[in-house]
Amino acid sequence: MSVRRGGHPALRDIGIDIPRGAITGLLGPSGCGKTTLLRTIVGTQSHVSGQVDVLGRPAGSPELRGLVGYVTQAASVYEDLTVAQNVHYFATIFGTKDAVSESIAAVGLDDKADAQASDLSGGQRSRVSLACALVSRPQVLILDEPTVGLDPVLRADLWRRFRRLADDGVTLLVSSHVMDEAEQCDNLILMREGGLVAELTPDELRARTGHNNLEKAFLALIEAGGQ
Repeated sequence: MSVRRGGHPALRDIGIDIPRGAITGLLGPSGCGKTTLLRTIVGTQSHVSGQVDVLGRPAGSPELRGLVGYVTQAASVYEDLTVAQNVHYFATIFGTKDAVSESIAAVGLDDKADAQASDLSGGQRSRVSLACALVSRPQVLILDEPTVGLDPVLRADLWRRFRRLADDGVTLLVSSHVMDEAEQCDNLILMREGGLVAELTPDELRARTGHNNLEKAFLALIEAGGQ
């Protein structure tokens, strides 16, 4: 599929297949089209040509609303509500009120459940957004640069939580412009300037380029024209 924005191509002939129950990393420099691709998969992007299917249905289908969780770069929380109230609100929409406590626990905010969102740190608010996405018990979880701006300890903790979700059968698509996060992924989608550079595993990237360092491997792939 392709996407045009402002009369210009934002995504060019992207064809990918994302496996279930695994962590797929969407990596590339800022402005390469990662967010546009995620929005297309969620079904919120306009001017899309081609076909995008999610769980066997067209992207954005009403049937997918409780099956696909989406966490944007900016924390999507109501700052005048507590952590628990934020998550409970979305649980009410999806009819999953029994999942409120488990969703808050899944992001490590048990001790902050009664704290008002406006009193939380930026990293904690991002975790509340994640809990709100998890409360529907999604089969697919789309995460747009969820670790940006977080310290290394918080980043490592979130990636451990992502791994547990994948082990439980959730399909995760995680965007990042930090190549060292590619190490945490089962599969990689590498992008540049709105196009697909490669779709492969971290080990396949190393083998193809001869570099153990994934950032150097990505650069080598770019210099070789993605071949």
